[in-house]
Amino acid sequence: MDKGRVERYIDGIISSGKGVLMGLVDPDKQNPKKGVTLAKHMCDGGADIIMIGGSTGVEGKELDDTAKMIKEQVTVPVHLFPGNVGNITKYADSTYFMSLLNSRNRYWITGAQKLGAPVVQQCGIEAIPAGYLVFEPGQTVGRVGEAELIPRNGEKEAVAYSLAASYMGMRFVILESGSGAPEPVPANIVSAIRKLCDVNIVVAGGVKTPEQARELIAAGANCIHIGTAIEKSKDPLETTKAFAKAIHETK
Repeated sequence: MDKGRVERYIDGIISSGKGVLMGLVDPDKQNPKKGVTLAKHMCDGGADIIMIGGSTGVEGKELDDTAKMIKEQVTVPVHLFPGNVGNITKYADSTYFMSLLNSRNRYWITGAQKLGAPVVQQCGIEAIPAGYLVFEPGQTVGRVGEAELIPRNGEKEAVAYSLAASYMGMRFVILESGSGAPEPVPANIVSAIRKLCDVNIVVAGGVKTPEQARELIAAGANCIHIGTAIEKSKDPLETTKAFAKAIHETK
């Protein structure tokens, strides 16, 4: 599958030597109006991508309305981080097409993908192939996805899964600790994967400070998901700016 416009845009940022800030708006946590306001703050603060999604996520008209309103207010791509098949909308530009590789339930490895592929095609949005790995503590996504959690010291396991994802044609690997996790995946895990795998490394969950984001980019991460830290801050715009500065510093 050829790369689409959004993936080429992400690759362009990475090729310039910068990290990619992906701001996450979870419609489960606020109404559409507040979600749009948060997305605008993220965009104005320097986010490269606005994502919509979460561990469970909303569906149907509420998702459509949220995505449509956000799309009208931001100047960067709107990207889906779906929790299941129903979390797809034609009003986004693109979506992760993920396989939760360390799930105990084959539904999350191939079943949801079989059901979701026709939906993505019908919506006419870009699919970005990604391997999804859930680490301790896992939080809601670990429970819902029935993940065999990768330990925080599981370098060999993380590298093996990432190599497998690469060999299966996935161009992104998402290292997920879970929304609201105390800490992100350790930097040494990122470094170990970077040394042996030619994939875009995405860190999700537990990134609470710009310093953590900077360390992960320096370790070899390409993209950082930031949601809770911006959403719960007193000044989302300034918080986004601080994360953007840290993530966009050239390596």
